[in-house]
Amino acid sequence: MEKLCLDESAVKAVDEYWEYRSIVGDDDGGRLFTPEQYEEYKRTVLPQRMKNRLFVSFGVPEGIDCNLIGPETQCFCTHRYKQHKTDFEVVPSERPLGLPCQVRGCRCSAYEYVPRNGPNPARCRCKHLSQDHSEATGHLCKKCNSCSGFQSTVTCGCGQPNSAHQTLVETKPEREARGRPVGRDVPYAAMGGLTGFSSLLDGYLNQEACGSDRDTSGAVSRGAQHQRLTTHTHSRRNTSIRK
Repeated sequence: MEKLCLDESAVKAVDEYWEYRSIVGDDDGGRLFTPEQYEEYKRTVLPQRMKNRLFVSFGVPEGIDCNLIGPETQCFCTHRYKQHKTDFEVVPSERPLGLPCQVRGCRCSAYEYVPRNGPNPARCRCKHLSQDHSEATGHLCKKCNSCSGFQSTVTCGCGQPNSAHQTLVETKPEREARGRPVGRDVPYAAMGGLTGFSSLLDGYLNQEACGSDRDTSGAVSRGAQHQRLTTHTHSRRNTSIRK
């Protein structure tokens, strides 16, 4: 595998691009903002994003957060969390709060986490995979008539069946009221429930984590956040420059 060597200015440009993409996401419609448009976007969107951030998790009601959702986490509709509506000028008051998919033609009306069986997709009681079921509410199977809706047979690491879990979307005050960590305000799009390194662990493992990336209030330290984001950025950069 051949590696490309980049000079300092090229490395800086790559870092700036990933910073731009993490903030803007797909809001530019596939055409990069001009510097003026980018600054205007940050001025108008970022304050409301940080104020109205939504935290998304998957777990048993009143139990632990078994999985915390991030930008790349897949929905039942097969699209990523970042492809759903995650920014609101005013957060709707109704609950549960649905985050519809924004991919054209997708019938998904609310983000819904799909549990996995280790590295493999989970199967329904009807033996078919999640992608064999409709993304519309009810998730009826497309391959058989006996299925009344997708229901995984896999047991989570918390000891409860995945069928007892639900995807929870909550505001910062709602999450704090449950005694869950919210980390620090960040400008990045579709961060979901991620607040630090330990957010990448399954919930039962997270309970055993040493918590070295948290301060005494449960918030993720600024240094840990910067390290996590830098590691993510450089990891993706190194992948993108190989051919």
